[in-house]
Amino acid sequence: MEAPVISTDVLARYASDAAQEVEGVSALTREAAEVIGSAERGDVVVHLELEWGAGAEDVARLVQERVAEYLERMTKFEVGSVDVVVERVGAPPAKQ
Repeated sequence: MEAPVISTDVLARYASDAAQEVEGVSALTREAAEVIGSAERGDVVVHLELEWGAGAEDVARLVQERVAEYLERMTKFEVGSVDVVVERVGAPPAKQ
């Protein structure tokens, strides 16, 4: 019996959900996440908005780790790389 095939759209949704769990991610932008490759292996690109005051390098690294771990654990998808594109920085908190 062959293993079930999970579409790259579903993989991208999983990647989006995993990225949003990372502290410092304010929101996802554009298509949020994209999987380039096949349903078995490939690369992931995540587009996000950074929370005001969060360190871009640290947040990007945590997103890379979280997305790769989540996809490999939940779907057995072999992640080649996770590229994080910080497209925006959220607005600063309102002054009191």
